[in-house]
Order: sequence, then structure tokens, then C-alpha cells
Amino acid sequence: MHRKNIVKLAASMLTILALVAFYMVPVAMSQDDMTQVPADAFGTLERPRVAFAHDAHNEKAGIEECVVCHHGKTEDGKMDKENSSEGDPCSSCHAVKPTDGATPLMRAYHRQCITCHEAKGAGPVACGQCHAK
Repeated sequence: MHRKNIVKLAASMLTILALVAFYMVPVAMSQDDMTQVPADAFGTLERPRVAFAHDAHNEKAGIEECVVCHHGKTEDGKMDKENSSEGDPCSSCHAVKPTDGATPLMRAYHRQCITCHEAKGAGPVACGQCHAK
């Protein structure tokens, strides 16, 4: 094979790999396989992790827009229900122990879930209902 053909073949292979990666990243980043609420930021837990099948939950709850749960943040640090933060972990805005007066991560999780469950009159609201042994 000539060097020119080898370069063309390598370029073609790289292009194919780049396209595959481009189309597979959204699949890899989807939350279909989420089975528990992420809790790594907390270190050692006092209660069991919360079981949470992301897509099954949203289907049952009729949630179609990510921003319903994945709210953004305004420039002054307030909750922004218009802009989604999907793809970013909650801990990117909510520290476990914030020093700036922001909502702590655990309170953000509890407030997000329990407030919605109470408003809808459906879903668990007591500690042992989510943190089941």
C-alpha cells in the first residue's frame, strides 16, 4: 500500500470513530441506567442510598421536561426553573456544607423530592420510605 492510501485510510477510520463517539455520548450520558440517587458527595452515609429508577419515575410521574427536576441557577444564586442543569450533578451547585449560605446538597435533594411528592399527593415523603433497608 502506498503511504498516501494509508493516510487516507487512517483519516477515514478516525472520522468514523469520531462520528460513533459523537452519537454515542448522549446515550452514555442518559440516565436510563440510574438506579439510585447519586450520593458519592456525602462520603459515609447514615441511611441507605435512595433507590431511584430515573426513567421509570419520570414516566410514572408524567415528567417530560428535564427542567422540572434539573433547575438552573440565576446570576444572583436563586433557583431558575426556566433553564435546565441536566447533565450536571446537583453537587456542582449544592455543596454538602456550603459556606456561602446556599442550600446544602442534602436539603436540596429532600426539598426537591418531598416538595413535589407533597404537591402531587403521590410518592414517598417519610425517611424510611426513600431510605429503605
